Amino acid sequence: MNQAQLAAGSRVIIWLRRLRVMTQKEILQLSRDKVLLFLVLYAFSADIYNAGSGVTLQLKRAATAVHDLDHSFASRELMGRFQPPHFSIIGEVANEAAGLQLLDRGTAMAVIAFPPQFQRDLLRGRTVTVQMQVDATNSVLGFLASSYASEIVGEYSLEAGMKRAGLSPGAQLQAPVVLNDYRVWFNPNQRDDWFMSISELLNVITAFAILLPAAALVREKERGTIEQLLVSPLTAFQVLFPKIISMTAVILAATAISVFGILQPLFEVPLRGSLMLFFAVTMLYVFCIAGLGLFIGTVTRNLSQASMLAILTLAPMMFLSGVWTPPEAMPALVRYAMYISPLHYYVDASYAILLKGAGINVIGHSLVGIVLLGGLLFGLGLWRFRSQFA
Repeated sequence: MNQAQLAAGSRVIIWLRRLRVMTQKEILQLSRDKVLLFLVLYAFSADIYNAGSGVTLQLKRAATAVHDLDHSFASRELMGRFQPPHFSIIGEVANEAAGLQLLDRGTAMAVIAFPPQFQRDLLRGRTVTVQMQVDATNSVLGFLASSYASEIVGEYSLEAGMKRAGLSPGAQLQAPVVLNDYRVWFNPNQRDDWFMSISELLNVITAFAILLPAAALVREKERGTIEQLLVSPLTAFQVLFPKIISMTAVILAATAISVFGILQPLFEVPLRGSLMLFFAVTMLYVFCIAGLGLFIGTVTRNLSQASMLAILTLAPMMFLSGVWTPPEAMPALVRYAMYISPLHYYVDASYAILLKGAGINVIGHSLVGIVLLGGLLFGLGLWRFRSQFA
């Protein structure tokens, strides 16, 4: 081995030693910040549990009041079909104003009104209208309530028409019908807790992938230690990269706590894919998105500014991720903007791995998006750091 090879090997050893020492420094510095550690533990445990157990997109026992001006057998029969799990009858109101008052107070979500002579007109074959007023302040639940009610009334109308025509209930089976046979894949019971807990985990990972590197850099600036590092033999890359390594390790450890302590035992998320692949994709994503946190750390002067800017950055990323609004429902301009959000690709890859059992051949396009956008963000943060402290 010649002198050049020995010198090159020595430089590599020195570089790795500096990387190890700086990474240990970052972890030690984070361990001394009790408030930030508490936030990390809370976000990856209690926050995910609250999101999975407290948020639902299903209609369950919607409080429903009745304004019955007919008080006939037909109106009572139809009203009796508004039962749990979707509806729950809370009582009858004397007039329309009382029903509107229940809707205004939030006591009732829906008020169903039967007109006078409901049964008589129905038996005579006349068109009868049943009015349903729905509180749609929560548009998702309001839409579900009106949809389920339309289905219930439509089924009752068909049965009443067949009875009036003298047809038995079994005659419907003999008539030509179109059968809508649908199958639900990957989440057959349509459990909201699976979806909500995973989506909250991905959002929390994104938030701390931005916040932790930004906080680490801002603390150096607040305490004046960044100048000491810059006059040392360390390069800008050797100063920044250990921050990303240490914060990535913390996030991966916290993610493991969420997966094995919250998702599996409490919500019974099946986790059909490879957990090794999921953690590898998470590590790559955190590495890439941390560049945005470094950029925030260079343009802010204290931790409060960095936190506010991180929140302002995180909000559009979440809305453009496709979790809350399907890409097909977005306006064209917003849909194109979605493709510049790294969280969009990470969400697609994570759901495909955890719930569909997809492999790397399926999520390859998502990995390309993460790497391209993440490399751009990391380069931006490194450039900003060099230009600020050069």
